[in-house]
Formats: sequence, structure tokens, C-alpha cells
Amino acid sequence: MSNSPDNLKSMDPELAALLEDTYTSDEIPDYSSLFEESDDKPDREKPVEDLTQLEFPEVTVFEQKPDPVFSDANYYSNVLTGEGDIAQQFHSQLQLYLKEQDPQTKGVYRQRVIQSWWNLIIQIAGRFRKSSVEKQWALRYGYLLPTLVSAEQRAMLARIITKNEYNEPIHYLDEWLTLLMDGHVNPLASDEVGQVKRTPGKRIKKELSDAEGKKDSLLSLLNNFLLRRKELETRLETDVQVLLTHNFVPDLEGVEEAYREDQRKAIYTMMQILRELERLNQDIKGNIEKIIDLKQKIRTMNTQVEASDEESEIDIQLIESEMNNIKQLIKLCVGRQGNHFPFLMKSFFVSDMQMLATRENVIRCMKEIEKIDESLFKRTFKRQTLRIVPHTIILPCYGNYGVCWEPFELRNRATSRGRIAIPLFPRDLKIAIIYALADLRWTVAKERAAQYWMTEGLTGEYYQYFTESGGKGDVKIQFQSDYLLWITKEVEGVQKLEREARNLFWRFIPFPQHIKDVLRNRGFVYNELYKKDMNRSISDGY
Repeated sequence: MSNSPDNLKSMDPELAALLEDTYTSDEIPDYSSLFEESDDKPDREKPVEDLTQLEFPEVTVFEQKPDPVFSDANYYSNVLTGEGDIAQQFHSQLQLYLKEQDPQTKGVYRQRVIQSWWNLIIQIAGRFRKSSVEKQWALRYGYLLPTLVSAEQRAMLARIITKNEYNEPIHYLDEWLTLLMDGHVNPLASDEVGQVKRTPGKRIKKELSDAEGKKDSLLSLLNNFLLRRKELETRLETDVQVLLTHNFVPDLEGVEEAYREDQRKAIYTMMQILRELERLNQDIKGNIEKIIDLKQKIRTMNTQVEASDEESEIDIQLIESEMNNIKQLIKLCVGRQGNHFPFLMKSFFVSDMQMLATRENVIRCMKEIEKIDESLFKRTFKRQTLRIVPHTIILPCYGNYGVCWEPFELRNRATSRGRIAIPLFPRDLKIAIIYALADLRWTVAKERAAQYWMTEGLTGEYYQYFTESGGKGDVKIQFQSDYLLWITKEVEGVQKLEREARNLFWRFIPFPQHIKDVLRNRGFVYNELYKKDMNRSISDGY
């Protein structure tokens, strides 16, 4: 296929781009008229899917101009406005809890407040897109009553960047629910996908979202094919130069020598390259045809969506089910001994923006971890390796650990994103994220091995080590602890793992070569592992 300027001008731009080289008082404000209707509506953004990115972006801005709504005297009133009896019940329970002095009785009121909050927030979850922005922040941050947090904490929350400035699948809770209600993602309970009732407009949106996702995966594959073609063409050009360089026979003036040994090797290499280029050409041609066909279908569906003036009807059962799954996710993040209080109070979280799981901080931490574990998000599909970052849901809770809900969707193991969750207010942000990614690592390997997970691959090798070393409890939890040490200690040459565990991680979750080159000089243990790598490379013929 020719890449002439004329051809590029007539081609779809996306393909052409690939082919072309404050409060002043601590008093609780007046909450009169709490239950009147509100007409304020927050802006909504359309999500963008992209499987072609090779790494996380470099985040340089971590705060925005403070949003005055966080210090609005009517904030609490606006959260409860229009929520009816459920809001009244919650307000009554909260007053009892805040006024009670007896620890035992306060504990009883605490449980009632927690239950009332969940009743309220589940109701808000189905309405927040047509309501005030205060309801959205209550859902996103668990920010309910300004006087329950300090002035410093209010100012910090007000500076969190609210819009998604990056093309990454990292979502706050309200954003995740918006994606769900618009049909862009499936619910967390994947077995309920077939039960979701969709109007014609919602069905078209779901089909459109699926087509966009398929197009992005094909674009990513095409990009990999083109990068490989460029690499092969460069090698071919080098070999041709070797082939065209001739020496003269010393005793025969003007007579060139026969092909040297390096030239004969170049001929053999070029034959291999040309065969692979022919195969690549078929893949490139097929992918371009599929993408062009998909683009046409997407244009048709976009026209249908625009022509249909239908406002998607929210399936209340779907939202309730999703919020119950979110509730379970929060329990997993918090843990049995953690703080399960569901909204913000000043004694429960620190006034340090860098310790919050804001979208920008999560991207920064994941970028650091991926530099150490380069294959973390890699998945092989049709002989090509894709980088697929999981959907990351930032949950409004005081959790200690991140968790993996599922490594990929059952109906699309090849290119679908998994789902992990990170607590917004963790004890230690980096540890929470590392635990989530360790969970993802383990679950992906286990799903791939299927019924052989105890004998094959990463999980099989680790399970054997775990049992032989007398490990007790949950093998995955032990793996997560070891993965944490691997990412934070062993990478610096600090030996914290058992020898067998270190050998296993070195093989299955290897450090990048430049880190290995440094570690080989950090002690006998790493030098031996480095030598084993070299021996394997020689025995494998590369």
C-alpha cells in the first residue's frame, strides 16, 4: 500500500496519522428547607477509549483553582434537597450521633448512621446527573457536611482537579456510574449484563461503545504492526548496505570479490525479513479494511444516536445492584479491622493532597510502578502484545488496600479492561495501589492457567513455593506482600524476599534490563540471577 501524500490526504485522518512517518465558625449551619427540589445540573463529559498509548502521561498539574462550593454554607442542605423521607431519616440519625456523648450509645447510633447513609447515597446515585453538584461531590468524595472536616481539609478537597484531563481509564465513583448509565461499560456484576433492560437508544449507545472499543484495539494492533514493519525495513536497509559493499581481489585489478561470509548471512537474514514483511503486509491490509468498515458503522450509529432525541432512562435496579457491588468493593478495600465510616470526618483522614488517591496521584504512582514492572498491563492478542490498563475506580472510603474485582471481562478476555479499585483516602497511597496491581497480576495469571493454576505459570510456581515453605493462610495475600517487597525493596537491591521467591519474581516479573544491570553489582545474589539470565539467552539462541 502506497504512503504517497495524495493517498494520505484521501485516507481517514486516524489511519493516516499511523501510516505517516471557607468557614469561620465550627457551628452547624441552619438546615431549614432541606427537602426542596433543585434545578442545578453539573456538566458531563463523554469518555474516550484509547488502547494505543504505550505509557502513562507525565502529570505536571496536581491541583486546580479552589472550588468555592466546598465552603458553601448551604452545601449540606443542597445534598439532602429533594431526597424526601430517606434524607429526613438520615438527618435525624446524624444529629443523634453527633450529639451523643456515651460511647456505647454512640456506637449504636454510628451503625444506624452508616445504614442510613447507604440508603441515601444509593438513591442519590440514580439522580445525581440531574441534580446539584453537591450531590455529585457527596457521591465522589463522601463529602457531606463541611463542618465535619477542618478548614484545611475543605481547602484541600476544593483543589482536587474535577475534570478528566487525561486519556486514562481512571474514574471517580460518579464518573463510573455515568459510564454505566450511558452504556459505555458493563456493570461490575458481569453475570447481570444480559439482564440489563435497554431502550433502543441505550442499545445503540452500547453497540457504539463496543464498536469504538473494537476500533481502538484494532488501531493498537495496527500501530504495533507498523512499528514492527519500520523496524524490519531498517534492518533490511542495513543488510542491503552490507550486501552492496564489495572488496576487490588483490591480484586481479578491477575484479570484485565473491560474497563474504557476513554478506551471505545478510542474504539469509533478508530472506527471513522479506517473508515476515509479506505476512505483516497481509495483517496491515486486513486491519485497515476492518478499521475503515468499523469507522463507517460508527458514523452510522452516531447519526442514529443524534437523530434519536431519547433521554436514556435510568434502570434503578441496575444502579442499586451496582452500588451494592461498590459497597462490597469498599469493604474489601477497608478490610475487617478498618474504618467503615462512609463519609468524611476530620479525624479520619490527613490534610495532605499527595496522600490522596486523586486521579493525578494514581497516574503518577502507576507510572512509577510500570517502569519497574514493564509487563504489568501487557496482554498478547493475535501474536501482538497490547497494553491494556484496567478500569480503575477511585472509591470514597478510608481503605488500606486496593483490590482487583476482575482481570478482564469474561466475554472479551483478549482486549477488555479489567476492573480494580483504589480507596480515595488510604493510609499509604503507594502501598494501596501496589496491592491492587499485585491482585491484578495474580488474578490474570490464575485466570490464564484456569484449572491448572496450582501447577502452571506464575501462580503454579508460587503456590508450590508457598506450600513447600510452610506458608499458611491465603496464598494470594502472601503474593501481594512479596510483590510489595519486590517493587519497593528488591528493586533497590535491599534483599527482603526468600531466595526461592526472589528467583521466581526474577523470572516471571522481571525488572527492566537497566535495573538488572545496576543490581548485578549490588551483591552476589543478584549477580547469580543475572548470570542465569545470560546463560538462558545463550541457550535460547539470542
